[in-house]
Amino acid sequence: MSSHPPSATADGPPDADDLGVHPVPRLVGRSAELALFDELLGHAATRGTARMLTGEAGVGKSALLDAAAARADGAGFRVLRVVGSQFEQSVSFSVLNQLLQPLAGEIDALPERQAQTLRAVRGLSDEQPPELLAIANAVQVLLSRTALNSAPLALVIDDVAWLDRPSAAVLATVARYARSDAMVLLAAARNGDESFLSSTRVPQHEVRPLDEDAANALVAERFPAMTLRVRQRLVTEAGGNPLALLELPVTLNEAQQTERGPLPTVLPLSERLKEIFSVRVAALPEATRELLLLAVLDGSGDLHVLERASSRTGGLSELGPAERAGLVQVDALTGRLVFRHPLTRSAVMEWSTSAERRWGHLALAAEFPEGSEHRARHLADAAVGPDDKVASLLHEVAYSTLRRGDAVGAITTLLRAAELSSTGTLKGRRLAEAACMGVNITGDLRSVRALLDNAALADPVGADSLAAAVAAAGQLLNGEGDADTPHKLLVSALDNHVEEGGEDTDIVTDALHALLMLCHFGGRPELWQSLERTMARIGPLSCDTLLPVVFGTFGDPAHCPPAVLDDLDRRIPELYRETDPRSIIRTAVAASYVDRLPGCRGALRRVIDDGRDGGAITSAIEALFLLGNDAFNTGQWDDLPEVVDEGLRWCTAYSYRMTAHVGHFLRGMLAAARGEQQEARDLADRLVSWGNPRGLGALRRYGSHIRALSALGGADFEAAYRHLRSVVTPGELPRHQAHSLWLFFDFTEAAARTGRPGEALAYIAAVKETAIPSLSPRLAMLTAAAEAMAAPDTIEHELFARAIDSPGAERWPFDWARISLAYGEQLRRAKAAVAARTHLDAALGTFQRLGAEPWSARAASELRATGVAVKSVTSATSGSPGADRLELLTPQEQQVAQLAATGLTNKQIAAQLFLSPRTVAAHLRNVFPKLNVTSRAGLRDALSGQS
Repeated sequence: MSSHPPSATADGPPDADDLGVHPVPRLVGRSAELALFDELLGHAATRGTARMLTGEAGVGKSALLDAAAARADGAGFRVLRVVGSQFEQSVSFSVLNQLLQPLAGEIDALPERQAQTLRAVRGLSDEQPPELLAIANAVQVLLSRTALNSAPLALVIDDVAWLDRPSAAVLATVARYARSDAMVLLAAARNGDESFLSSTRVPQHEVRPLDEDAANALVAERFPAMTLRVRQRLVTEAGGNPLALLELPVTLNEAQQTERGPLPTVLPLSERLKEIFSVRVAALPEATRELLLLAVLDGSGDLHVLERASSRTGGLSELGPAERAGLVQVDALTGRLVFRHPLTRSAVMEWSTSAERRWGHLALAAEFPEGSEHRARHLADAAVGPDDKVASLLHEVAYSTLRRGDAVGAITTLLRAAELSSTGTLKGRRLAEAACMGVNITGDLRSVRALLDNAALADPVGADSLAAAVAAAGQLLNGEGDADTPHKLLVSALDNHVEEGGEDTDIVTDALHALLMLCHFGGRPELWQSLERTMARIGPLSCDTLLPVVFGTFGDPAHCPPAVLDDLDRRIPELYRETDPRSIIRTAVAASYVDRLPGCRGALRRVIDDGRDGGAITSAIEALFLLGNDAFNTGQWDDLPEVVDEGLRWCTAYSYRMTAHVGHFLRGMLAAARGEQQEARDLADRLVSWGNPRGLGALRRYGSHIRALSALGGADFEAAYRHLRSVVTPGELPRHQAHSLWLFFDFTEAAARTGRPGEALAYIAAVKETAIPSLSPRLAMLTAAAEAMAAPDTIEHELFARAIDSPGAERWPFDWARISLAYGEQLRRAKAAVAARTHLDAALGTFQRLGAEPWSARAASELRATGVAVKSVTSATSGSPGADRLELLTPQEQQVAQLAATGLTNKQIAAQLFLSPRTVAAHLRNVFPKLNVTSRAGLRDALSGQS
């Protein structure tokens, strides 16, 4: 039996071993076929069977036969493998001899006539082989006896179309009678090939191309360094063909695989792929190949365009040979020309010359009007040297491409425009713009330095251009740079741009938005003042009407004019038709602090899908974190980790270190709310330790917010006050402190519960003097509740009721439940137990649904203090022996004991329960003997069931 040649399919070339069964790499996406093999092998021991695998070239049939052989060997079958050969197709019985070779020792045991027949077939006697029927009978007897005397047989036959005719006739007979023996016969052939099994009615199983998930998994496994966008392009081009998935990367260099170099418009074929896909193209008439070349270069499949452009080659009538060969078809629904396999396009390109391709592009360019994008692209592809007119057209095309949502295509177009630029100034400018687009939209942060270096080489004088400054600022902020350096870089570049009379709206707009985000993360007044001066100077040059909206609702929402908010409210419903990822992200950023993110969800998901498909990665990261922000505020906490973690993975893959901290903040807030204190503490520390040395004040506020929320959940109001007091000044609400909108409610609660009502009242007074209460129903709800909580001596029933009954309050469940808890606590303190129970029970149910365990514990403890029997919501007492002892305690004693067991001091417990420290001490003196303990450590043990 000859050894099998390397598999021309999906999962790599196996090596032959001494048994003739190949070690098989892990197959991807072939669970259905493997299950079929197991089923056939399971039946074959008692009743033989046969199956033909069919499929296109390279789809993985040989790799599947390898897997079947390995499974058969593992199941105790004797595996016999044969393979047809194009070079031995004319040699009679060449394949049959492969089958007989490993069975040579058993031939002599056959009846003499049959043994002599097989010796003649093998050329071991002087007799001529008898007729085929006698040979087939002899082979059948040999296989039957082998299966009966030793083990079931697995006969594996590859490339059946290349079997020599005598062997094919004999094996057809074997297949017909396979059911009479303990044998499974598996064969493989390409779709449409005639074979010895064609007339046997053996069932067929078509091996389909891999689906997109399996194709991605295969390429990612074999080429782990390849970036997402390149992998997605390969998956699309390969059309699920496993051989193509593994061979196409061979034609790309390392720079192309990692996005440091542009990919060709049509991917080149490897030598193995040429053998498969170019054969039928080469057999076509020249006029047909020219028409197909036009179709490839055009890419739209529009028959009208092809008909006009191909007038010199005979027009559409030349499509006939390609259609009959199965290479193309006209889609019945769209009326467009479609290549049956994407790689046929590559094969057409392989068979064309550079002169033919230039002719094709010029012919197509002539069919489009002056100034059109299609004309510009075809003229660029036909150019053989610098052409400033075409380069200028491409420059415009790049930004229209970006506005359509194709950020990667926009960068590719800019790079081609740079290649066609005749001067270093133009070349450098366009390379810098590509770097700018990469860092802010597509996620090409790793290639930014190379692009900027090339721009500086092309135009040393323009190395500090505005586009270069935007790109460098993004790289610095996500690297080791601080906030001040990129800020100064951008301000200086914008000033120079104004002095030089620059009017590039896109670059100016990108620079101003980048500067605004820098000011936000820097978080210092002087940064914002510098931005305001710059905007005042540049105003007449910028046509971006979205910038004032972002500046108002994100840069300084507390003092946002109503007209700006109205502008945002007009824009959000129109996002469904927006394609530019920049506009979508900037609108959602403007919506984030004023609670309008729900209206942006659909557009943000489109941006994320584009990133997953290899598009605007940076925008997709920002979209994920914006959706994470929305998920936290609207109580979709179970969805938040998945959303944020995907963004963090992309940040790691694409080196967006600064952007990642927005995700860390969201994870920290969720951890704090759910009582995962160590994780919350670690994430807060991470934000502060990274942000402080870089002058990123926003990260310090993020860290304080996480720590304060964690402390509030555990009723440690003093610690919460300290954390918030480090970033909040009572009685003041300075401009450009957007995060204050997310802190004033927490600060009011912490100040009021630690005996600082004056500070709480002063801060709420400052809030009410701003636009905050009118920005959204949620902020109005929180303002009313905070004002009620700040009242030192009375219960503000009307304010609490206004907050709790706010329209749409259910959209913000965590905030609503906290307000209900605060109202219930005050009612319980005022001995209004019945009224308190309603609000405490509602708060408890919401906290439990969210998984906010420390808040559930607070609500449950308060509810027990009203006389309601509430099962412990923590695992510390549930089902433990200590839990029975709780029945000895009064509701208030239970409440005090639970809080003392967490480590709170008498003063802290008193603040939470609205008691005096002396009363808390008295309760504990009663609790200790009832639980048979003498210390707080013993109290913890008793309540946890360890006593």
